[in-house]
Amino acid sequence: MNYLRATLCLALLGSALAVPLKAVEYTRIDPERSRIAFVYKQMNAPTEGRFKRFTSQLKLDPANPASASARFDIDVASIDTGSAEGDDEVLGAQWFNAKAHPRAQFVSTAIKAAGPKAYDVTGKLTIKGKTQDVSARATLREEGQQAVLEGSFLVRRTDFGIGEGVWTDPGTVAHDVQIRFRLLASAGGTGKQ
Repeated sequence: MNYLRATLCLALLGSALAVPLKAVEYTRIDPERSRIAFVYKQMNAPTEGRFKRFTSQLKLDPANPASASARFDIDVASIDTGSAEGDDEVLGAQWFNAKAHPRAQFVSTAIKAAGPKAYDVTGKLTIKGKTQDVSARATLREEGQQAVLEGSFLVRRTDFGIGEGVWTDPGTVAHDVQIRFRLLASAGGTGKQ
């Protein structure tokens, strides 16, 4: 009888171990605990700002990055340059022209593994009606059913017509702008935020 119980327990344990564990797929971004920021030089002094509002769609299974996708729509009017005067200025026609182009958008075209918990992300960035290819290295730190994705990439603001007229002078505002992101992702849901 004990032999039968032991055999049955071993058979059940073997069956349980044979079932593969489902991988976590991150599909939700918490916009309140995430950050999309930018760093540039103004009069050769490093300056940082951020966008306070964005929506996102995400699908990321760390075990299968080739099937991953991401999309971000940024509310340009939510820009925070650190001063109300600066915010008003950059929303104008020579900068973001927010009335005509209220959203900036990033849509991934490929996500590839680049090492343990690291990914090369490429995609299309559209600002002010102009689209450019961009690429970034993103790292993933998993914490249970949540993960933090961090990375950055460089863009030239003049490629998007940001800072036209007298503002094209890189001595006043540098052409290169680093976009930094820190995204808190969680599993479950539709992926739309």
